[in-house]
Amino acid sequence: MKHLSLLPLVPVMLLGCTTDASHRYNVDIRWTSYGIPHVKADDWGSLGYGFAYATANDGICVFAREVARANGTLSADFGPSDENLASDTFHRAIVTSERVRMNAAAMSGNMSAYNAGFVAGYNRFIDDYRDDLPAACAEEKWVRPISELELGRMFIAFGIRYGAGNFKAGIAAAAPPGEPVAAVQLDYNPAHGVGSNAIALGSDLTQSGKGILFGNPHYPWRGPARFHMIHTTIPGEIDTMGASLLAGSFVVIGFNKDIAWTHTVSTALRLTLFEIELDPENPMKYRYGDEYRDIKRIEVAVPHADGDSIRTIFMTHHGPVLVSDELPWTRTRAFAVRDAILNNDAAFETYEALQTAASIAEVEAAISKQGTYFVNTIAADRFGSAFYADVSSTPHLDMEILENCRRFVQGLPSRLIILDGSRPDCDWREDPRSTVPGNLPADDMPRATSTRYYSNSNDSYWLSNPGEPIEGYLPTIGPERTARTLRTRAGLTYLSEILQKRSKVDADDVQSILLSHRHFGAELMLDAVLAICDDDSEIGMSCNVLRERDRTANINSRGMQVWTEFWEIARHLNGIYPVPFDPDDP
Repeated sequence: MKHLSLLPLVPVMLLGCTTDASHRYNVDIRWTSYGIPHVKADDWGSLGYGFAYATANDGICVFAREVARANGTLSADFGPSDENLASDTFHRAIVTSERVRMNAAAMSGNMSAYNAGFVAGYNRFIDDYRDDLPAACAEEKWVRPISELELGRMFIAFGIRYGAGNFKAGIAAAAPPGEPVAAVQLDYNPAHGVGSNAIALGSDLTQSGKGILFGNPHYPWRGPARFHMIHTTIPGEIDTMGASLLAGSFVVIGFNKDIAWTHTVSTALRLTLFEIELDPENPMKYRYGDEYRDIKRIEVAVPHADGDSIRTIFMTHHGPVLVSDELPWTRTRAFAVRDAILNNDAAFETYEALQTAASIAEVEAAISKQGTYFVNTIAADRFGSAFYADVSSTPHLDMEILENCRRFVQGLPSRLIILDGSRPDCDWREDPRSTVPGNLPADDMPRATSTRYYSNSNDSYWLSNPGEPIEGYLPTIGPERTARTLRTRAGLTYLSEILQKRSKVDADDVQSILLSHRHFGAELMLDAVLAICDDDSEIGMSCNVLRERDRTANINSRGMQVWTEFWEIARHLNGIYPVPFDPDDP
């Protein structure tokens, strides 16, 4: 077991404050034989200090690269490319110093101290190991000390990564008619390749009478979104173990002695586009109600190895203008994007409350602060309650907007909502109940507590428990009374089978759902596929392999790859199921 005690004396500079007072961070870090850091600190500042030091120890190169990305220095640090230039332009124009300071101003005293400690701890690690960094970033100039401002940019940039960040090339390339515009192809329906599974069971179904949480989050094995397991303690105040993201700064999925929570990426909307009607005499003005407003030029300096270049983006009150092959900026119209997470300053308050929650009621109160950006929350407590909610950052669009304000562009997915940007009544609704301007209030989003169970595998909230459907919410949160994915059906089916065998389960029973490696698609359809094989000699070899398949996904499951290739084709066919989906009998 590796053990390190850190007792430095360093100056603390709080973002937005002026103080020259020194602060003593006192933190003890122990790495167990499995490489998990256990960080024990005297206070929140010291906890942030140790958290950062442990994170840097386990992933300094990844973290430092993300600092460069979020702060718009990829071109200078990694060389010129169209992708790096677009990323730098986007981040420097959108994640502004003012935006970071507003986010910091919303933090509690605990989290402000934590952030200051995090910066100091990260910089201490660089001082300690500058000459002994991993090969991936040894002697690289982009591994450098950071400020609280730079850390804040990194946090906000991650939040919008899967929203407006998907369109950074289109935002960076935008230019009015008559100015040169590079061809831009944007993916308006990206598949992130991530998915997660979760089950929460309550006292009616557990042998102990306490809650059980099964968390099976799927994020990449490498890069900034890789999970990093860590244990954090301030005696008498916080004792939470779980996972952060490798480029993150606090535990996002975890447990303490009273509660456990996990997340799955939710189906709720994160942004909308706005079609803006331009002044026929001036494509740098757009109509909003009875007036014309200016499209503002925002110039940013992007650093390069040989000096800065000045880049321009174009801003409306909705958000930045973007262009693509499908959405050109013409003399009569243009398109802007508004992100529901960009101005959300509630994450630090939310996760401080989650880490110290002592019951499902307190979990619900924590996420109702609206700082869980793009995820469902599934949780259980030691008192036997199970919980599900999708209280994520979602534009506040009511049915009047959805029915009267939508615009459609050929070739773009129907899930992408484009609104009439010339009409004030088509703007996102403002509601004083929401802590985030323009976002749907937490009270209007689905949640449920039970002593039985809830499950989620990235489908919408509707069938979190098929026996207790959750219904009556806006379609922007997710679809109701629609077919569920095979992964959702698999989890619900396997759990149902266990509960049919025994009315009360333990943790091993729940864990077996994952470790059995059963393949639900093969269980459901392989026999029908083999029946087709009997009539087609051209696929005989593949069919013979599939006949021997044990219908699991173990490493020795012969035929797994053949089935995978088949399903990549078959999943897109219409009418693949002989029994059509029935929402009244899902």
